[in-house]
Amino acid sequence: MVKIADISLGEFPILLAPMEDVSDPPFRFLCKQQGADLMFTEFISSEGLIRDAVKSRQKLDIFDYERPIGIQIFGGDEEAMAMATKIVDATQPDIVDINFGCPVKKVVCKGAGAAVLKDVPLMVRLTEAVVKSTNLPVTVKTRLGWDENTKNIEEVAERMQDIGVKALSIHGRTRTQLYKGSADWSLIAKVKNNPRIHIPIFGNGDIDTPEKALEYKNRYGVDGIMIGRASIGHPWIFREIKHYLNAEEHLAPPTFQERIDACLTHFEKSVEWKGEKIAINEMKRHYSNYFKNVPHFKEHRVALVTSNSKSEIYSIFEMLKQEDFQQKLISVW
Repeated sequence: MVKIADISLGEFPILLAPMEDVSDPPFRFLCKQQGADLMFTEFISSEGLIRDAVKSRQKLDIFDYERPIGIQIFGGDEEAMAMATKIVDATQPDIVDINFGCPVKKVVCKGAGAAVLKDVPLMVRLTEAVVKSTNLPVTVKTRLGWDENTKNIEEVAERMQDIGVKALSIHGRTRTQLYKGSADWSLIAKVKNNPRIHIPIFGNGDIDTPEKALEYKNRYGVDGIMIGRASIGHPWIFREIKHYLNAEEHLAPPTFQERIDACLTHFEKSVEWKGEKIAINEMKRHYSNYFKNVPHFKEHRVALVTSNSKSEIYSIFEMLKQEDFQQKLISVW
């Protein structure tokens, strides 16, 4: 049984990675339905929380059906991280997670995210500030290092554990790699196999099929895996991986109707949480993912993407749901 402090996550948990502009409450709802064992919010700026920025505050929204749920924060200033942690603590998540892995330039330029990998003593101070500001378990998501010459994850893991971090999620790339090349899980395995390490170690990077999930579980011995980009438009990956780990056979892929239902639920939850105008605009990036590899779907995707009316979008979905339309589409699939 894998545990973060007193939180039980099962024998081999599958986690949803925190992803900016993706892992919001509407998307997390779908992933939880499909079996995600632990989820995290989009990362939240510590400075934004202190300034009471609307976007940062909105990201604190969590719901009981999501539990266990972690709220992820980032920043490069100890005082700001401590103050932000107290704000997060008041919303009563199950976990406070720190982002030391985001490679995006606008975050790194502020000395936050993956930039902290260049200064391990600063990472320790920032983490201590968070740990001392909450009674909740604190976890960390990070990368192997800044670049090929500074892969310091083994030292980082020990020092994070020593100051009270309860679990570590490691993306198997350096900051300079961004998301290019292949993730190196051998260093993640070294951390896991270090006799000094007793906290859960979760691996992240490149797992996009059930076969890879089983292969990496067996080869690298991690306590669980974190799924990021492979879940976008395909929340079913959680149930698919779990089934394959147990039975070593594939579940049937989601039907066209399941794709419609999931996409429509995502849209409806987005309207409910963000308001109609924002939801319509932000959903446009998701339609291609939900209907990926569906033949002859381009004109319907274009209709969804170009529509700026909720009623129009519902009309398109109603058409997609019709049995004769589906039979026509499936006949060429």
